[in-house]
Amino acid sequence: MDSFIGWVGGKKALRDVIISNFPEKAPKRYIEVFGGAGWVLFRKEKVSGQMEVFNDRDSCLINLYRCIKYHPEELKRELEGILSSRELFYDFKEQCFMRGMTDIQRAARYFYLIKISFGCKKDTFATRPKRLDRVMDRFDEIQKRLSGVIIENRDFEDIIKLYDKEDSLFYIDPPYHTTENYYKTSKGQLFTEEDHYRLKDLLDNVKGRFILSYNDDEFIRKLYGSYDVSGVERSSTLSSSGDNKEKYKELIIKNF
Repeated sequence: MDSFIGWVGGKKALRDVIISNFPEKAPKRYIEVFGGAGWVLFRKEKVSGQMEVFNDRDSCLINLYRCIKYHPEELKRELEGILSSRELFYDFKEQCFMRGMTDIQRAARYFYLIKISFGCKKDTFATRPKRLDRVMDRFDEIQKRLSGVIIENRDFEDIIKLYDKEDSLFYIDPPYHTTENYYKTSKGQLFTEEDHYRLKDLLDNVKGRFILSYNDDEFIRKLYGSYDVSGVERSSTLSSSGDNKEKYKELIIKNF
């Protein structure tokens, strides 16, 4: 199934490639460390008895997931009748972080910012018309998929240490090197150069297995040179349409 939102760096185009790299035998624990839009989680098969964990550092994003999981009808009611409006977009951009908002009110505003913004970046109003009702009709389907999924809002180091076992599989999709400014959390937090090294040091010592996706960057190739590194290409979502689409190179890195 598809995700219900877009996201900067989302893995819609690469989800099947990533899943094809999963171990043949399903692990007992599956953890997405940088969840985002969850394209891989929503695409992968739901395995009976498998623990699934979805984590992201963006507290507003995680609040949205939790509201869909536990209160889909209330969230739908909060969104009913809302029009695609530039004025409303910028009102919601300010209101989303105001004190006094309920979790459902905050989730509705954040969902609106994602869906109505240009490139799902939540910064600028997109003039191309977008219908929210089509996505809202899928809330029950999304809730069903999220049933049983543990939803976390932690730093990547905390989440990996917490769930690291020999039977764990981590899918890790960090902000790409040199593009970190595109991945601000709702609180303005940024992934840093130091965080790339911190992630590498952490993965050098995990008990479980991991699949890591990155941009094809010389710094990353050198940093993870001792691992299984393979290059893949996809069409750039920012390039022109037609046969002249640019190819964007990415890396799949594994420790197994």
